[in-house]
Amino acid sequence: MGIKDLDIYRDSQSVIKQLLEEYEVKKDDHVSYHKYALQLLDRPETIKLQYVPRSANKMADTLANLAATLALGAEERMNVPVCNRWVAAPLVEEFDEKVNAISAKEVEEEDWCQPLIDCL
Repeated sequence: MGIKDLDIYRDSQSVIKQLLEEYEVKKDDHVSYHKYALQLLDRPETIKLQYVPRSANKMADTLANLAATLALGAEERMNVPVCNRWVAAPLVEEFDEKVNAISAKEVEEEDWCQPLIDCL
């Protein structure tokens, strides 16, 4: 892909330490993935590997859990904690162009949208 600079953020400190070769990969079934990852990391000119605790990156953790839920089969279930606040889409369109963006605002009280949000 011609990527010259790559920043990688991961919520698993052990994986980051393994990629930095500070920790040894102990699980036999992970060794081949580790070797392949190291080969891929040789391609860009500069790479930054950074550990980010889940508590400091709640949005990414939530999106990862949501993606895992969407990948489940029809009979499988998974609980995905999204937030502790009521949210609803804004009433005013903020974008002139079509973009893949989601925005939300905090709602103080439950309104007519909440049953739909709970259903989704």
